[in-house]
Amino acid sequence: MIKSKSMLDLSKVKTYNLSKRKSKVNMANFCQIPTKDKSFSGFYRSLPNILKAQDLRCVVEAVVSAHKKKKPVIFMMGAHVIKCGLSPLVIDMMHKGVFSCICLNGAGIIHDFELAFQGKTSEDVTAELAKGRFGMSRQTAEFLNNAINEGVSRGKGIGYAVGEKIGKDKLKFRDLSILYNAINYGVPVTVHVAVGTDIIHQHPSFDGAFTGKGSQRDFHALVRMVSQLDKGGVVINFGSAVVLPEVFLKALNLSRNLGFRVKDFTTATFDMIHHYRPQQNIVHRPTYKSGKGYYIIGHHEIMLPMLVWAINERL
Repeated sequence: MIKSKSMLDLSKVKTYNLSKRKSKVNMANFCQIPTKDKSFSGFYRSLPNILKAQDLRCVVEAVVSAHKKKKPVIFMMGAHVIKCGLSPLVIDMMHKGVFSCICLNGAGIIHDFELAFQGKTSEDVTAELAKGRFGMSRQTAEFLNNAINEGVSRGKGIGYAVGEKIGKDKLKFRDLSILYNAINYGVPVTVHVAVGTDIIHQHPSFDGAFTGKGSQRDFHALVRMVSQLDKGGVVINFGSAVVLPEVFLKALNLSRNLGFRVKDFTTATFDMIHHYRPQQNIVHRPTYKSGKGYYIIGHHEIMLPMLVWAINERL
C-alpha cells in the first residue's frame, strides 16, 4: 500500500506550448489523393515527402544533378535485376547517358548472354541439381568462357570481351543485352568474379587465369570511375548483397590511397531485404562525414521501374 505522503504531486508537472514544439511530420508533406491526372508524373508528385518516399526523391535528384554536372552515376546490379526482366530499363539509362558505368557480378553475364542468345534464361536449380545437371548447358559455358579467354588474351576486361563477342556473333536477341549495348553506347561495363560461384566455372573451357586477369582489369576500370565521384557523383547498388559492395569498398579505398579526393557523393542500395554489407559498404562507410547514403527496401520489379521513370520525369 502506497502511503499518501509518497504520492506524486502532478501540479508541478512542466508543460509547453505545442505550437512552439518542433514536429517531424507536417501536413505539407502528406500524400495527395488520386486526381484526373493519371500520368506517372501525377503519381510521383502524389507520394508523401516522408521516410522512404522522401529518400527516393533524394536519390532521383542526386542522379539528375550528377547527370547535369557530368559526374559519374555508377550502377551496380545483382543478376536478379536481369532475371526480373529489367534489362530494357538499364539499357535506356545508358542510351540517355545517365548511367556512366555498369558493374555486374559473374552471374550477370550468364543471364545477359542467355537472353541475347535465346530470349530466355534462369533454370530450375532444384530440379537440375538433383540430377547433377545444374549449370551444365553447353552453349552458355562455351560461349562465355571462350569469349573471356579470347578477349582477355587481347588485353580486354571481361565486360568488354563478352559484349564484343555478343555483337560479333550477332546473337538474335542482342538488343536485350546490357553488355552489348554498353559497348554501343560507350559505357564501361565491369564484371567482378568470385571463382567457383558461377555455373560456367564447372566446365573444362573455364580458365581461372584468364578470368582472374579479366576481372582484375575490370576492377581497375572501376577504380578509375570511382576516382571521379567527388562532389556530386552517385553510386547505386541494386540487389548485390555481398560481391559488389565488397568490390566497391576496395575500389573507393584504392582511389583515395592513390591520392584522389573522393568525397561528397551519394550512395543508395535498393534490395528486397536488408543486408549488412550493403548497409556498411555502400550506405554508411563510403559517405562517413561527407555525402549521403540511402537504403530502400522493395522488390526489384517494382523499385527499378519507379526509379527510372522518376529519373526520366525529372530529366
